[in-house]
Amino acid sequence: MLNIAIKVMSALLLMSLAACASHSPPRAWEKGDLARNAMRMNSDPLEAGLSAHLYFSREAASGGSGVGGGGCGCN
Repeated sequence: MLNIAIKVMSALLLMSLAACASHSPPRAWEKGDLARNAMRMNSDPLEAGLSAHLYFSREAASGGSGVGGGGCGCN
């Protein structure tokens, strides 16, 4: 039973890898759609900076996103 499960999982993994390999880079006429603000991970940089500041102030740690300072929230 375990042998069959391993074979099925291997087949699913190979099929998913094969599906990812067929994608081509975006065409010139598609790049305009990808450059829209709605397609960005954080569409508002000011809000993203404020969220990062609040997160690191609460966690009393810094690092990972360029926020300096300690846990006091003053930096």
